[in-house]
Amino acid sequence: MATNRTFTMLKPDAVGAGNTGAITKMIEEAGFRIIAMKKTKLSEELAGRFYEVHKERPFYGELCKYMSSGAIVPMILEKENAVEDFRKLIGATDPKKAAPGTVRALFAKSIDANAIHGSDSDTNAEIEGSFFFSQFERF
Repeated sequence: MATNRTFTMLKPDAVGAGNTGAITKMIEEAGFRIIAMKKTKLSEELAGRFYEVHKERPFYGELCKYMSSGAIVPMILEKENAVEDFRKLIGATDPKKAAPGTVRALFAKSIDANAIHGSDSDTNAEIEGSFFFSQFERF
C-alpha cells in the first residue's frame, strides 16, 4: 500500500545556485506539504553512509565527494501518492531527458549535478527520511 510521504533532497548544485526557493515553491504548488526541512552539509563520511547502497558502483566516490561539496536541503513531503507524484515532478535523472517544466529540466546542470533527489519507493522514503530527521523533528 502506498504511503503519503516521500523524501527529497536539494543537492549542492541547486542550493549553491540559489534555487532553493524556486524549487520549494514548485513542490508546494504541486500540492506537497513540507513536513520537515533543514539546510545542512554532509561530510564525505555521512554522504558515504547515505549512499552506501551504491558502494560497489564506480561512481560512488565521486558521488560522495559531490554530495559533500556544499549545502543540501533534505525534506520530508506529504501528499496522496507522494512517491510516484514526486518522481513525475522532478523528471528524469538526465535533465536532457526530463520532461519540460520538471525540476530537473529547469534547474539541473547535468546528469551528475541534477539538482534534486527523490525517493524511488515508500520503503526508501522512510529509510532516507530517517537518515536526516528523527521522529521527534517531524511535525
